[in-house]
Amino acid sequence: MNDTTSSDAPSTSDGIVDAAFIGLGVMGYPMSGHLATAGHRVAVFNRTAQVAQRWQGEHTGSVAATPAAAAAGTDIVFMCVGADNDVRSVVYGPDGVLAAARPGSIVVDHTTASADLARELAAACAERDVGFIDAPVSGGEAGAKNGVLTVMCGGAAEHFERARPVMDSYARAVTLIGEAGAGQLTKMVNQVCIAGLVQALSEALEFGRRAGLDLATVLETISQGAAGSWQMANRGATMTADEFDFGFAVDWMRKDLGIVLAEAQRNGAPLPVTALVDQFYKRVQELGGGRWDTSSLIALLRPPNIGD
Repeated sequence: MNDTTSSDAPSTSDGIVDAAFIGLGVMGYPMSGHLATAGHRVAVFNRTAQVAQRWQGEHTGSVAATPAAAAAGTDIVFMCVGADNDVRSVVYGPDGVLAAARPGSIVVDHTTASADLARELAAACAERDVGFIDAPVSGGEAGAKNGVLTVMCGGAAEHFERARPVMDSYARAVTLIGEAGAGQLTKMVNQVCIAGLVQALSEALEFGRRAGLDLATVLETISQGAAGSWQMANRGATMTADEFDFGFAVDWMRKDLGIVLAEAQRNGAPLPVTALVDQFYKRVQELGGGRWDTSSLIALLRPPNIGD
């Protein structure tokens, strides 16, 4: 595998690279925008071409007709799509990233997917002398828009060190956890923590409401102590106001928890609370809240859903 001194490595002395970004969804759209704003030469691909055209109208960059066309000649290819098979659909085949990725380039997958897929892609990339980093993110849509995401990475240190300064364009923390798959496993840990926190916060706020407390004062008070969390600071007030039409969708969280629970079956980790919260999210979907923010768990605690 080529290292950073190879003639295949990015050649610009100012750190500017030729980059592709595959997938302009809620996260990918602002992330790729930050790349362009930072001065990187960006080519984008999105399955819905109108979204890519809108992106081009707002940023300096080009639109490609296929993932392969976006990847051709680039130093780093970033991806942020839906799930395992969505990633495969843009990586493999004659129009896929690997059909055009040049030796010495790097593929960075920001999709929240399985650790097995990360290992599969690392092997497929290695066969073509292409580096691979699995790099799921945390911070939600707001973190992507504000360029303050947390990025959890798995892969070879040499590839990470080349990609990290570019990822800094949209992140405040970019960390190499271990070999390929470690980034995805760390994201699973992250989602387990969030699931438990949101359910606990939901129960606490509903308890406080039924106790007749001023919840704004309660939140201001306890957020300064050991109970404080990102969820409390960013979602406490909206939860008390029953506002859920924003943020990380329940549908996406159920996809992520499905990955977590499948991995737990393989490694034997007991996740009783996570499995229970996953079923609570299923009930939110049944209420028509699939696109509500994950903080909508509190809706299940309000009458008439489970009664007083």
